[in-house]
Amino acid sequence: MPIPVTIPRLGWNMEHGTFVEWIKSDGDPVKSGDVVFRLEGEKATEEIESLDVGTLHIPATGPKPGDRVAVGAVIGYLLQPGEAPPQGEKLSEPVRPQAKVEPPASPSVRRLARERGVDLRAVAGSGPGGRVTSEDIAKPVAAVRSGAVTPRARRLAEAKGIDATKLPGTGRNGRVRERDVAANFGVPTSPAEGVVPLTPMRKAIAARMVESRQTTAPVTLTTSVDATNLVNLRNQFKAAANGEPVPAYNDFLVKLVAVSLQKHPQLMARWTDKGIAPTTSINIGFAVDTDAGLLVPVVRYVPSLGLRQVTAQSLALVDRIRRGSISMADMQGGCFTITNLGSFGIDVFTPIINPPECAILGVGRIERKPVMVGERIRARDMVTLSLTFDHRIVDGAPAARFLQTLSKCIENPAPWLSS
Repeated sequence: MPIPVTIPRLGWNMEHGTFVEWIKSDGDPVKSGDVVFRLEGEKATEEIESLDVGTLHIPATGPKPGDRVAVGAVIGYLLQPGEAPPQGEKLSEPVRPQAKVEPPASPSVRRLARERGVDLRAVAGSGPGGRVTSEDIAKPVAAVRSGAVTPRARRLAEAKGIDATKLPGTGRNGRVRERDVAANFGVPTSPAEGVVPLTPMRKAIAARMVESRQTTAPVTLTTSVDATNLVNLRNQFKAAANGEPVPAYNDFLVKLVAVSLQKHPQLMARWTDKGIAPTTSINIGFAVDTDAGLLVPVVRYVPSLGLRQVTAQSLALVDRIRRGSISMADMQGGCFTITNLGSFGIDVFTPIINPPECAILGVGRIERKPVMVGERIRARDMVTLSLTFDHRIVDGAPAARFLQTLSKCIENPAPWLSS
């Protein structure tokens, strides 16, 4: 029997996605592994591959680019040789904006509407079959004038889900302005204070932050670390670069965090209904700031990589983010996350755990400071680390020991970066 082509779940709380385009056309043969269509999820656009074989059948009601589609919705079928498309089975309808249809009206009424600036689509006709009459045009209702609502007011009203034409207008001839819509809902009207619509990515980020707060017992430890040797080592890499990419501080930290996790594996365990589950693969995520929101790509199997390989992986991931080709697979499977605000001049902050991980490391700026070294004051490059961990999984002492191990690795990084 025909195999349904369905909308997959790309994110942990995804309920709907935006259909981007069909890669295969109606009637095309499809093999296992072929990309059939593209779908935009919470944080990325994915190429959806087929797990089955057949000939693609796209019904007339299939989704169009830009349609919102529900997870699990059937949007087409793979037919086997000799099979006919299913008959009488109604596919899930995509969510499409409904265009207003102009009601029936005589030529004289249409002419009267034009003379009075009336939008017939906003008029409820009182004639047979909803036909608009001259009396309907003559009604002194602000809603029937096409110029009765300013464009800014109309956009704000649509965002709030109300009919602006039903509001009393304070503009000329009763024109409804943005401030009239705002007055009904107490929302700001100036551009600087304007409401910014929530994007799917922002909603996903917000949901994950709320989940983190609701499902973990977060505790944050901070410590200052002498990063002078780390700074010197990176300067050596810069001097010997010869055109090759220079490892970023995050790349050094990814390697050193992996070393510390090998010594303290509790920091990468997970809380489950059955108990605390260990994690064996050390895949480390690093936060990347984008115009659309925060993304956390994952560097995989870090202990098996040299520092330059870590650099190559992180650069490739960031490049995919900048080009908009990052996939959900690139952002899944992490056991620990690093977030670095040093470039913004931040010293100490409280990072939020990236569920279902146990811990996250916040890294502040590296700053030259006078420090007591033995009996003398020396200029040293200092950095503050902020470790937030889930106290349900790890107690304070093991978390502190992990931070202590990481601090020692940063103070003397060379032995741990030779591989």
